[in-house]
Amino acid sequence: MGKKYFGTDGIRGRANSATMTADLAMKVGMAAGIAFRRGDYRHRVVIGKDTRLSGYMLEPALCAGFTSVGMDVLMLGPIPTPAVAMLTRSMRADIGVMISASHNPFEDNGIKLFGPDGYKLSDEIEAEIEDLLAEDLSRHLAGGERLGRAKRYDDGGRDRYAEFAKRTLNRNLTLDGMRVVIDCANGAAYKVAPEVLWELGAEVVRLGVDPNGTNINLDCGSTSPAALCAKVRETRADIGIALDGDADRVIIVDERGEIVDGDQIMALIAESWLEDGRLAAGGIVATIMSNLGLERFLQDKGLQLARTKVGDRHVVEHMRQHGYNLGGEQSGHIILSDYGTTGDGLVSALQVLAVVAKSGKPVSEVCRKFEPVPQILKNVRFSGGEPLEREPVRLAIDSGRTRLGNAGRLVIRPSGTEPLIRVMAEGDDPLLVRTVVDDIVGALQQAAA
Repeated sequence: MGKKYFGTDGIRGRANSATMTADLAMKVGMAAGIAFRRGDYRHRVVIGKDTRLSGYMLEPALCAGFTSVGMDVLMLGPIPTPAVAMLTRSMRADIGVMISASHNPFEDNGIKLFGPDGYKLSDEIEAEIEDLLAEDLSRHLAGGERLGRAKRYDDGGRDRYAEFAKRTLNRNLTLDGMRVVIDCANGAAYKVAPEVLWELGAEVVRLGVDPNGTNINLDCGSTSPAALCAKVRETRADIGIALDGDADRVIIVDERGEIVDGDQIMALIAESWLEDGRLAAGGIVATIMSNLGLERFLQDKGLQLARTKVGDRHVVEHMRQHGYNLGGEQSGHIILSDYGTTGDGLVSALQVLAVVAKSGKPVSEVCRKFEPVPQILKNVRFSGGEPLEREPVRLAIDSGRTRLGNAGRLVIRPSGTEPLIRVMAEGDDPLLVRTVVDDIVGALQQAAA
């Protein structure tokens, strides 16, 4: 039976609508609190958020839910998702919560939950919480002195995360003489990311650090890096770094203002760690969306690329099961399990900066590890139904696979967070790739009309 609330990355939806209201947030707090009550002691929850206006609605609602079932709450304020995961473990919390819809526009919001180990919840625990949401939760309410307490811990949490991020680098490393443009997407890292870079010695040019509740991810950040590219060229910076709204993903821009995506970042870190004897399990983990060029690059190094379904959660699960310490997504979710339990845009960027600083070479030379195979990704929005089950669509997909053969790949998948169907094809013949994608997109648009 499918889940009613949890998707590929927690619970997400349009703020103040049926799936993302204060009432639901309070019930999620109650249900999650009940699910994680493990003994007769004061349980603790840490809650972070990004800068969306609706965070002011959801944060107190979650606090009410958790405290009503006897859990103490520390509110961390605006802070990256990976910081919440780290602090959940560091502070011996029973649950970590991040209020964010990541790279989505400000109208959306979400609730991401982490267990006491700092990892996102398993399907089994999510199902348990869903079952509790269907119950009458009033019988679980705490009474008297067993009610939870809530307090703010804004600066303390941010400072602890900043020190953690800096400690992922060699203590002798300095970014002196390096000009870095950082675009924080007017999101969760708007304070901590520039502070960390400056404290490491960089000259920092700030973008996307003026959140107003509605401008998160708006023409900025990792999903809209045009402004960053222009600023890198304008200021003659050495490197540009673009985070998304909750700073769990990163895109790099070289000194020429050209984008370096997550596949290239993984290739760079894999090569560096291989040379240092740090790369575990003889390869890395990526998703079905990563470029074929990355796979070929790794094969030339004697490394393997293990592919998973889309979603950093699936990457992390495969890494844990098979002993990998590096994985991620083309979109910029990079998981470095030596340091954290989820994607961390800032820590990943620091790994890139460390290689650049050590090499003394420009970013365009250091970060271009392979020539990407021509790849096209298009999204088709639909309002309902199952367009992928329509006969013309299935015929177009079968035809595309046949035409690409062994010289390319075709990936068709519904988005886990939006009403979109993503069509991706890649291969050595760019004209064929474009034709295949256009034919399938055309069939989908007709089916979705």
